[in-house]
Amino acid sequence: MSKQIIETKSAPAPVGPYNQAVVHNGVLYGSGQIAINPSTGELVTDTIENETRQVMENIKAILTEAGLTFENVLKCSVFVSDMNNYSRINAVYAEYFNEATAPARELVEVANLPKFVNIEISIIAAVV
Repeated sequence: MSKQIIETKSAPAPVGPYNQAVVHNGVLYGSGQIAINPSTGELVTDTIENETRQVMENIKAILTEAGLTFENVLKCSVFVSDMNNYSRINAVYAEYFNEATAPARELVEVANLPKFVNIEISIIAAVV
């Protein structure tokens, strides 16, 4: 099995035995990202909009390191701590995708997330 590990200092370093992303057979599998500012190591949780934007910027950094953009994303898995934030999260999320070519997605409310954040997003993207 041949796989390529994607790692960038422009996104938070993994805090366990995993990588930011792995490419295999033309597909990038991105680990779940939370709103850690990679420059400071601090969580961004002042508003759900800023938290979501930091998550998306972390994903963007991983995509960029792999030579990809949000247009390559096929699927997003979004986990949230409060479904009442759906419209606010969606507004920020929409800034990163063209509605006509947006990826498949699920958004699921969960009991807890790492570091007790409000949102985590993972991606699957096509490598062209």
